[in-house]
Amino acid sequence: MNWNQIEGKWQQFTGHVKSTWGKLTDDDMTSIGGKKDQLIGKVKERYGIMQDAAEKQVDEWMAKLKPDHDADVIVPPPAASHTAGNNKPVA
Repeated sequence: MNWNQIEGKWQQFTGHVKSTWGKLTDDDMTSIGGKKDQLIGKVKERYGIMQDAAEKQVDEWMAKLKPDHDADVIVPPPAASHTAGNNKPVA
């Protein structure tokens, strides 16, 4: 999955983005408009984290998306019984 695919189908990804970063609002989703740098900036702002940490979170989120061309399909979150240290929730 590349960012152009995400940007092109941004409306379909907003729910998943908001479930990942619960502090982001509907207004944030509109202002982000599918732009990766805008998403990173909003994550940084809302969570009070450094630029590199926000970039890492967005890249990790993107890596969890299915790598095929169907942007509507998102890899489900790991089961609750995951091994310690492998799946850290996004702050």
